[in-house]
Amino acid sequence: MNLSRMLAARAAEGRPVTVGVIGAGKFGSMFLAMAARRPGIHVAAIADLSPSRARENLERIGWEKDRATARDLDDALARGITFVTEDAAVVNDERIEVVVESTGNPAAGIRHALAAIEARQHVVMVNVEADVLAGPALAARAAKAGVVISMAYGDQPALVCEMVDTIRAMGLPVIAAGKGTKYLPRFHESTPDTVWGFYGLSPEDAAKGGMNPQMFNSFLDGTKSAIEMAAIANATGLEPPEDGLMFPACGVQDLPHLLRPVADGGILPRKGMTEVISSVERDGRPVMGDLRWGVYATFEGETDYIRRCFSEYGVRTDDTGRYAALWRPYHLIGLELGVSVASVALRREPTGCSDAWRGDVASTAKRDLKAGEVLDGEGGAMVWGKCIPASRALREDTLPIGLAHGVKLLRDVPKGAALRQSDVALDVDNEAVRLRREMAEGARGVLAAE
Repeated sequence: MNLSRMLAARAAEGRPVTVGVIGAGKFGSMFLAMAARRPGIHVAAIADLSPSRARENLERIGWEKDRATARDLDDALARGITFVTEDAAVVNDERIEVVVESTGNPAAGIRHALAAIEARQHVVMVNVEADVLAGPALAARAAKAGVVISMAYGDQPALVCEMVDTIRAMGLPVIAAGKGTKYLPRFHESTPDTVWGFYGLSPEDAAKGGMNPQMFNSFLDGTKSAIEMAAIANATGLEPPEDGLMFPACGVQDLPHLLRPVADGGILPRKGMTEVISSVERDGRPVMGDLRWGVYATFEGETDYIRRCFSEYGVRTDDTGRYAALWRPYHLIGLELGVSVASVALRREPTGCSDAWRGDVASTAKRDLKAGEVLDGEGGAMVWGKCIPASRALREDTLPIGLAHGVKLLRDVPKGAALRQSDVALDVDNEAVRLRREMAEGARGVLAAE
């Protein structure tokens, strides 16, 4: 409860938390809009592949014109302004305390995180794709280096982690946790060419808004949901589903009824799961009390007294009073990211961190794929991501969605099948591939010991 006071104290001392941001897209820009208003945080450097685009975004979000005019990092630190560059290595300066990685590219995210850890800097990973691909391995390296790597507050995984941790700290068992989205089974086949129809937009209107069809398609086709649930599993110990998310249609009033074990009348195979709920019924009708933009957790009152307390204070429960739910209707994305920056710098505490490999996202064919084709990755026209246990991913050698971009197929894969790593020509010298395989080998060793 003291982060704002701690930031104010740093501001009063004239030594704000120094931050380097890599990637000034939507999420990064939302954080930058707030950082400019938060005494105690100084964004000293912004690295983006297109500095001109980054400057346009800064103007659009209301930055003063002279705020991003530093000649170099020395000038930025001396004058309390910002240096904008295309060179991501600039942020790995010992005078920058926190690196915010918000590129959305898993290979780039791993590369940037490793560089920051080597430079003894804390890392806030907006890049959930990189976190799911090799987050536990990155966390182990960060711990060894004495720095913190954290999920991004404002993004749904970190908010779910906070909710789960709070409930557990009370002493209540968490039964399920996750988020809401708009889902229909046919969305799995959506491509960047068809995505805008599902959103009720024309391609022209989407282009005017600067909306990236492949990114939005990842949200629609279920891949982003799978990535976020795998991240939550890796950070909380909740279990991912064995064969993909169910996406049940569910409003907040039904959370404790549906998100409880099958044995007690719900849909969960067991207690302690991750799941995503849909804001529409399977016939397309809107769900009453939907949680499309929010997060939730269900939990259990294990004694008559605790269940009576639920009733006395109006807690939403199932018909038995045993299972209850909390939820948050919205998340504010990058507008909330300053919480992570302050937490890692001032408390040395992450707002969610992948501490073990429990969940993964398997690349699944959207159509019949032919040998020789080159995969177009997350949100593309060829594969979507299915959330599965890491043990299954290891056993079946599935191709993680984070490695499914720009790689050539070596054999045909039928529609609906999970791709295996042996189905594609992976670059064994690629840093992301190497780290992922290092993590997998470590997991095999643990399983062998058991």
